[in-house]
Amino acid sequence: MNTMSRRFGQALVLALAMTGAAPLLAQSQARMVGPEQIQSYWIMLNTKVDADVPNSGRNMDKPGCVAVSFLIGSDGVPQNVTVRKVVPQSDLDAVAKSVVGNFRYGPALHNTGHEPVNTYYIVPFNLPDDAAQKQAIVNACKLPGYDQA
Repeated sequence: MNTMSRRFGQALVLALAMTGAAPLLAQSQARMVGPEQIQSYWIMLNTKVDADVPNSGRNMDKPGCVAVSFLIGSDGVPQNVTVRKVVPQSDLDAVAKSVVGNFRYGPALHNTGHEPVNTYYIVPFNLPDDAAQKQAIVNACKLPGYDQA
């Protein structure tokens, strides 16, 4: 193989690697938007969401919440759905992950470029009727760093 062919082959491999890495790079550089600001970028289209709920598990009947982070891709579908916080510890993490994974979004009016954003959603479980107690439980699942909108 001559030098010219070798260089072309290396350039081709590099180009293919860069093309495959571009979506991952875009995801990691996506804007971080908190749940309070997400409607400025994406509007949830679901009117109901199905969840995979186990028959039994640890602390399934206790009041609590699960914070789930994800990327809303340019197609409005959650990607990289990750459980980040469970309060109190329970087996509701898989339920929350399945809920968020079934969300679907449409772009907000000014998001004409369908900009992907990183965000999170707090899935509450078994919340008490008292508003202050509810808020205290939900506040326990807030994640830092999602206010760069």
